[in-house]
Amino acid sequence: MAYSNPPESRQEKRDGGGMNTLLRAEKLTQIAVILPASVFIGWVIGGALDKWLHQSWIYIAGIVLGVVAGFVQIFRLVSSAGKEVR
Repeated sequence: MAYSNPPESRQEKRDGGGMNTLLRAEKLTQIAVILPASVFIGWVIGGALDKWLHQSWIYIAGIVLGVVAGFVQIFRLVSSAGKEVR
């Protein structure tokens, strides 16, 4: 009797292996890190501009710009992930 490989399950064919799972997990991690990081960077830059320009409101604008930049990047990442699934 000849040795034959068992047929792959449908899940293995669809998934493509462990590397695709790791790539998906990495993208989810990016989503979890992007927004807090962008808000923090906006806050730091705004605080530095506050000290440099002797103002007290620029950090708020930095936080708002950080939030907007974070959401834009999240939407880009999610839309590119949606294209890959199809």
